[in-house]
Amino acid sequence: MNSTPSPSIARKQIIRSAAVLAVIFLALMIPESDPTVPQPLPSSTVRPFFWDQDAAWDSLGASFLRSRSLGCDNIAILAESAFGQLQERTNLLRAGHYPPSAAIFKEVEQLVFLLGPWVAVCPERLPEYRQAVSAIRDVVKEQSSHWDMNARASRETLYRLLYGGRMAVEEVMLQVPAGHSVPALSLGRDEPSQTPRGMLLDVEVHSGDILVSRGGAPTSALIARGSDFPGNFSHIALVHIDERTNQVRLIESHIERGVTISNPDDYINDTKLRVMVVRIRSDHPKVAANPMLPHTAATYALRRAGEGHIPYDFAMDIGSQEELFCSEVASEAYQHVGIDLWMGRSHITSPGVRRWLADFGVRYFETQEPSDLEYDPQVVVVAEWRDVETLRKDHYDNAVTEVMLEGGERGDRIAYSPLKLPLARTVKAYSWMVNRFGMVGPIPEGMSATSALKHEWYAERHSSLVELLSGEAEVFKGRNGYAPPYWELLKLTRQIAELNR
Repeated sequence: MNSTPSPSIARKQIIRSAAVLAVIFLALMIPESDPTVPQPLPSSTVRPFFWDQDAAWDSLGASFLRSRSLGCDNIAILAESAFGQLQERTNLLRAGHYPPSAAIFKEVEQLVFLLGPWVAVCPERLPEYRQAVSAIRDVVKEQSSHWDMNARASRETLYRLLYGGRMAVEEVMLQVPAGHSVPALSLGRDEPSQTPRGMLLDVEVHSGDILVSRGGAPTSALIARGSDFPGNFSHIALVHIDERTNQVRLIESHIERGVTISNPDDYINDTKLRVMVVRIRSDHPKVAANPMLPHTAATYALRRAGEGHIPYDFAMDIGSQEELFCSEVASEAYQHVGIDLWMGRSHITSPGVRRWLADFGVRYFETQEPSDLEYDPQVVVVAEWRDVETLRKDHYDNAVTEVMLEGGERGDRIAYSPLKLPLARTVKAYSWMVNRFGMVGPIPEGMSATSALKHEWYAERHSSLVELLSGEAEVFKGRNGYAPPYWELLKLTRQIAELNR
C-alpha cells in the first residue's frame, strides 16, 4: 500500500505549515507598547546642571594658544602666583567652615581653570597641579560634611569643584607632549582603616572599600552621563578581604549576570577606563564606635552573593533589594550596618534622557548613580587611576553620548528593525531557558527582546560616531598642533552627527 501523500495533499500541508509559520512570525512581530515614562515634578532644586559658560571654554582655549606661543619660561611667574593663591585658599578652607555659596569656592574654581592652560604648556608642573586639585577635593568634601546635601547650592558647589577639577586635570593630561611620562595613579587621602587589607592595582585597599569605575561599553558612557549631574563613572564594586588569608574579592552586579563575586584579575580584565577607590571616613560616628563595621558590611554582601542568584535590577529601584544594580550592592550592604550612602540622591529629570533610559528598562529616576557616590561627605577618595590612552577613549565616548542625548531632548528616539523582533524573541526564549539552569543567555535576564534590539542599535550608532570622531580629532590635531579639548570634541561630534543622521 502506497503511503506517499498525493501532490494535492502535500501542497495543502505545505500551505498549512507556511500559514502557521506566517501567523507565528506576525505574532512575534507585534511590537511592545512604549514604556510609560513619568514626568518629573517641577522643582527649583531638582533639575539638570548646565555649565553655561561657553565663553569661558573659548577663553581657556585662547589662553592655551597664547601660552603655547609664549612658552613655559614666559608664563612661569604667572603660574607660580596662581599656585600660591590656590594654596592660600586651600589653607583658608582647612581652617574654617564656609557655606556652599561662599565666594571662596568660586575663586578656587577660577584659579583651577586659570592654571590649566599654563600647566599644559609646562607639563613638568602637572604632578603639582594634580596634587593641588586633589587637596581641593579633600577640603571641599570636608566642608560639605557641614552642609545640607539636598540643597541645590551644596550639590552645585561640590560638582563644580570635584567634577570640574577632574575635568581640568584631564585636559592637561591629554595635552602633555610625547616623551613626558604621565603616571596613571593619583593618590588621594590616606584615610586610616582597621579592616583587613590587601593590594589592588598597586594600592593598599581595605575590606569595605568601594571601587567606582568606568566601563568601555557605549552604555557605560550613557550610565555615566545620563543624569542631572553628568559624571565620569558607571560601575560600583564592593571590596571584601578575608581576615585570615587576605584574599581580595569584589562583589558587583553585572547587566549580563546579576550579582557576582570576582577576583582582582577578573575585575581588572573587564575593561576599565578609570577606577577610583573610596572609603568610609574613619571619624564617621558608627565607624568610630566600631572600626570593623565596613568589613561587616562587605562580609554581609559576600555572604548574600554566595547564597543564591540575585538578578540585575534594570528598573534601578533602590526601594527593593530582591534585584540589585551595581550601586545597590554597596548601598544595601552598608544600609545593613546602619550607614546610608548616597546622602544626595541622584535625579534624572531631562525628558529625553528619561525616555531613552526607559527603553532599556529603567523605571525609577530618583536613584543612586555611581558617579554621585563621590559627592557623599561620608566617603573620601583614596586613589584614582586614569591612563592617558583610555582617558582619551573616555572623552570620545562622553562627547558622543552627550550629543546623542541632545538629540533625545529634541525628540530623537532609539530605533530598531521590526523584522529582527521575531528572531530576538526566539533568542530571548532560549535565554530564559538557560537562565533557569544558572547559565547566561545572549539576552540578559530582565531585559526584553525589544530592549535588546534597542541596545544593539544604540551601541552601533554610538560606536560609529566614536570612530568618526576619532578620525576628526586626529585631523584637528594635525591642523592645530594639539589634541582637541573636550568642548571642541563636542563641536566636532555635533557636526558629525548632523552629517550622519
